[in-house]
Amino acid sequence: MTALPPRLLVLDLDGTLSDSLPDLTSALNRSLARHGAAPLTLEQARGMVGDGIPPLFQRGYAARGLVLTETDLAAGAADYAANATAETALYPGALAALRELRAAGWRLAVCTNKPEAPARVLLTHLGVLPFLAAVGGGDSFAVRKPDPGHVRLTVAAAGGDMGRSVMIGDHHNDVAAGKAAGLPTIFASWGYGPEEVGAEADATVRGFGEVAEVAGWLVG
Repeated sequence: MTALPPRLLVLDLDGTLSDSLPDLTSALNRSLARHGAAPLTLEQARGMVGDGIPPLFQRGYAARGLVLTETDLAAGAADYAANATAETALYPGALAALRELRAAGWRLAVCTNKPEAPARVLLTHLGVLPFLAAVGGGDSFAVRKPDPGHVRLTVAAAGGDMGRSVMIGDHHNDVAAGKAAGLPTIFASWGYGPEEVGAEADATVRGFGEVAEVAGWLVG
């Protein structure tokens, strides 16, 4: 009897594994301050997160009637990378869930629109990198979420099987990319995406304590 390939959970990073909103917002506000613009609140920035640093800064600048330049973006991205671990933390139960999944034989991977280098720095700081078989960053491949190729290439990098993999994320891009890649999808309702994204996913979870059970049910 041939053994089945290991199951793989592909996780988004910002808004799914970690609450990165405080550090992302702080970097954006420091950039805006250089132009004398008023800061954005966490709630104002929340809906701007999910597509990577460039769209976040573009949206933040537009909200203050400013046009983002390449110089602004480069300086802002470097500032964020240097301060990405100041306030960012894992969501409650995340580490325990990863340990539970690994103990049950799952492989784990991160698929994020954050560039790979700062993503790895953050994952190391959070103590998560040793659990991961792969990190598919926003610049790791020629495509990024919501392109399904980003998910497929991350699964391949993790040595996973598309028929035994699940995608979890808090944003429309995560669900859209996962579904288009042919993976069952889980909506992480604690993140930055609106509740209606849950209607697009195959399942919704309210906390990390539910993830292992729901992922197992979706893959079998």
